[in-house]
Amino acid sequence: AGQVPSNYVPGLGRGATGFTTRSDIGPARYSVAPVEEGMATAAAATAQPQPPQKNVVSFGQAPEGYVVGAGRGMAGQFGNKVAEEDNDGNKEDLGDANYSEFFGYGGALFGDTPYEQDDKEADLIWEAVDDKMDMRRKERREARERLEMRKYRSKLPTLHSQFADIKRDLQDLSKDDWLNIPDANDISHKKRKTESVKDRFMPAPDSLLAQAQAEQQGHTELDTRQQTMGGIATVQGTQSTLTDLNKVGEGRNTYLQLKLDRVSDSVSGQTVVDPKGYLTDLNSSIRNQTADVADLKQARLLLKSAIQSNPKHAPAWIAASRLEVISGKVAQARNLIMQGCEATPLNEDIWIEASNIHPPEQAKKIIAQAVHHLPTKVSLWMRAAELELEAKGKRRVLRRALELIPDSERLWKAAVELEEKDAARVLLTRAVEDGCCPLSVDLWLALARLEDYEQARKVLNNARKKVPSEPQVWLTAAKLEEANGNIQNVPKILERAMRQFTDMKLKISDDRDFWQQQAEASESGGYAGVAEGIIRVSADVNVLPHERRRIWEAEAEAMLERGGVHCARTLYQCLLQHFNTKKKIWMAAAQLEKKHGTPDALDALLKRATTFCPKAWPLWLMGAKEKWLAGDLTGARVILGEAFKINPDNEEIWLAAVKLENDNAETQRARTLLEKARVQAGTERVWMKSVILERDAGDKEAAAKLLREALGKYPKFDKLWMMLCQVKQLAGEPEEARKAYEEGVAQCPNSINLWIVAVRFEKQENQVTKARSLLEKARLKNPKCPELWLETVRLEHATDNKKLAATRLAQALQECQHSGILWSEAILMEPRQQRKAKSVDAIKQCENDPFVICTVARLFHSDRKLEKARTWFNRAVTLNPDLGDAWAYWYKLELQHGDDATRASVISRCGEANPRHGEVWQRLSKAPGAKFTDTKDKLLAVVRAVQDSM
Repeated sequence: AGQVPSNYVPGLGRGATGFTTRSDIGPARYSVAPVEEGMATAAAATAQPQPPQKNVVSFGQAPEGYVVGAGRGMAGQFGNKVAEEDNDGNKEDLGDANYSEFFGYGGALFGDTPYEQDDKEADLIWEAVDDKMDMRRKERREARERLEMRKYRSKLPTLHSQFADIKRDLQDLSKDDWLNIPDANDISHKKRKTESVKDRFMPAPDSLLAQAQAEQQGHTELDTRQQTMGGIATVQGTQSTLTDLNKVGEGRNTYLQLKLDRVSDSVSGQTVVDPKGYLTDLNSSIRNQTADVADLKQARLLLKSAIQSNPKHAPAWIAASRLEVISGKVAQARNLIMQGCEATPLNEDIWIEASNIHPPEQAKKIIAQAVHHLPTKVSLWMRAAELELEAKGKRRVLRRALELIPDSERLWKAAVELEEKDAARVLLTRAVEDGCCPLSVDLWLALARLEDYEQARKVLNNARKKVPSEPQVWLTAAKLEEANGNIQNVPKILERAMRQFTDMKLKISDDRDFWQQQAEASESGGYAGVAEGIIRVSADVNVLPHERRRIWEAEAEAMLERGGVHCARTLYQCLLQHFNTKKKIWMAAAQLEKKHGTPDALDALLKRATTFCPKAWPLWLMGAKEKWLAGDLTGARVILGEAFKINPDNEEIWLAAVKLENDNAETQRARTLLEKARVQAGTERVWMKSVILERDAGDKEAAAKLLREALGKYPKFDKLWMMLCQVKQLAGEPEEARKAYEEGVAQCPNSINLWIVAVRFEKQENQVTKARSLLEKARLKNPKCPELWLETVRLEHATDNKKLAATRLAQALQECQHSGILWSEAILMEPRQQRKAKSVDAIKQCENDPFVICTVARLFHSDRKLEKARTWFNRAVTLNPDLGDAWAYWYKLELQHGDDATRASVISRCGEANPRHGEVWQRLSKAPGAKFTDTKDKLLAVVRAVQDSM
């Protein structure tokens, strides 16, 4: 073949190019070296040995960084490839995928430039700026991050946090416990899910479906072989492969019928099996558990494995025996538990479990063995005492136990319960001695209850020495003093107790809730003196001086709600010691005495109140009223006389005195008082009461004279104009009455009641057009007034103009959307079938309006839904106790369908509320000549007056 040419490249003639493989350059990576070395290495790896070339000029060593062909825009065949491989990690990706509008390119744009000293200084400066900015709000940011991480970990806790407490407990394990940890069994095969045969599905072939279809079809002609041979018989020795399922079902039913016939009398037709006994046998044959048999087997295997891996683990033995009891194998359970007792004789739970599943006699022997192994276990001795049927045997067992365990409070209590009083005292005396249970508070208190007074004091003194930090000892001592009539010793004992607890710096000395609970418990137990003492010594606990009133008032109200009347009374007394000039506190204390106290206590409290607050006229009036209700008219006059001296210009006191005389038929004295009141306290109310007195007395001329005189002084008082209109109307002077209300509405254009009185007057005079005109004028002067709109609707309804009434009602509801009286009228104007839907709309607009609630209750009453009606009436009077009409409708319900108890309850609550408003209620109570002795009489009068339109 000859010598290979110098520039020969194999395969170049057929279009091939030279290449280098990994096997040519070896397994190692190229080290970072200059380009020339890389080029030389690549050339040496790929080029073949060449002979010395001729006519080749040498230009010497190439300069540093020289790349062959770089000057004409080409890269070296080998050097560029090596450089790319060496700088592959520094190659920047400047594509769109690595570009972000906010952060820019993902890498450094100038990563290939040299890193100089000024670059380093700039980086240090920017790092300092970043550190400075990072330190700002660092604590707040870290706290927020910790909070977010805590919330995240609460939802998705890590495995480390879930087992942190268990890992901490591992440090308490001893070496033996570590060695006794059982080896884990291989249960990986249970995790494998085996495909059951039922889950497999194989589509049926078409031949099988065709065969099934052919079997179900009927044949209308015989086969040719059957025609020639007269039928085809089955070949001997063969069987048909087809099965008639219908025949199988019939056979099964026949078999079951035969089995049922065996237990019945075929002759008489009566069963010979007792049905009750048969069901009992069935119950006894069914296991008394709901677990599946497979679950029982699996649990049994697991427990067996646990016992085998650690036979000293008593809970495994107990669980295994209980499992057998559940499955109905009591004998096997007993054997298992006895084996467990032999394996773990120092565990008390397994002995108790063994005694529970064995008969009593055998259980005694088991417990005897148990106390032989564990003589200081209280639970075993208590179980032994339970197994004894007679008290004598129980005493013997417990006394033997006390010899071995004298410091067991449980054993002493059980032994004391079996003894009589004298023997119990002896036992308790021995129990509280040193070496037994000297720190048991219950034993000390039990001993004190069995002793007489003197000896009980000694016992409690000894108990205080032994247990100085126990409050029950001190409280029992205080109760002992109160029970024996030494009430003066109670505050001393409680003060010493609080002082000692404070000196010992016990937490209980600052616990207000604890002391209040003890005070209320003492009051409910009949120890009012102890309750009062506790409240007084603990009143200032954790209370600043400027917060006393707020805290004490709130606590007194809370005590009253819980039934602690005497505790609340004591707290009000503490309040009055510091705030004796506050009228509100005196009123609250007086209300408490009025509701829960005695008349004498209330009278004494009110006398003290008027001494400290002489200008508080409600206290004077309350005292006078209580005297009057008690029948002491003279005493009430004396109290009001003293009030006159201190408050000569107070109209409330003057009017109360007038009411007192007028209600007791002392008209002349009332007239005299009013004459003096008009001089000393000449208010518009005093003049009005003077007119009412003359009107009720029948002196119309005097009433009219007083009215003219009063209107000259108080022309803006609308009630005087209404009374003048009423007086003129009763006197038969309609023109004078019309003139009176015209002057009245001119003086008082914003008085709604005066406009309504004028409208009703014109309606009674059959001047409907005039009444409409007055209503239009009133609505213009007083827009968005539901009372005027209601009067407008009723006026149109009274004139049988129902269509216009409905229109006016719709306009009223548009203008006054949340008016309860308008919605109530809308409900009543609807037909009976549509009232329910209208009431739903009314409740949506006026959810807690007493008028709407009362109207809905009347709907329930008309539908005979009595319980719902009572509930809604109760809700109405709770929302507004001053609404007398609601009380009347409720009492009407109780009169028709209630009993004496419900009626008495409504009357009592109405008397406490003392309502003053309501459409019918005000009309009757303010009618001329109307006199009612009490709230009950007024309530009955309103009940008779209400006309239910339903």
